[in-house]
Amino acid sequence: MDEGIVLAKLDSLKRCIERVRAKTPESIDILIEDVDRQDIIAVNLERAVQLCVDIAAHVLSEQDVPAPESMADSFDVLAGLDYISDDLAARLRKAVGFRNIAVYAYREIDWSIVFAIATERIEDFVDFARCMTARLSNS
Repeated sequence: MDEGIVLAKLDSLKRCIERVRAKTPESIDILIEDVDRQDIIAVNLERAVQLCVDIAAHVLSEQDVPAPESMADSFDVLAGLDYISDDLAARLRKAVGFRNIAVYAYREIDWSIVFAIATERIEDFVDFARCMTARLSNS
């Protein structure tokens, strides 16, 4: 595995997390009224999910395991290899669902869900980065 690629993606993930935190307002009402914040948060959440998927794909490409059938399955395979917990894998599977809506059905985004992800689930990305960093340190 090329650690440089993973580290670069982890750095990008960190920037996405920081942007989401910086632009998430105190209430859903503010988010609903602020189209610029909506765009910044949604795009950075989408990027964060994609970066996690990319990191998973890169790590798994070096493993002797069958290729995951979907982006979401990547996290289950990582959990099976003890890179991340089953619980984190389940949460990241849900994040892929959000990403798909953000990419393919942007007009259908429920901003209360985006607000909940930004305020309650952003730590999932931090946890993923922590797990991947720990694995790099141990390899």
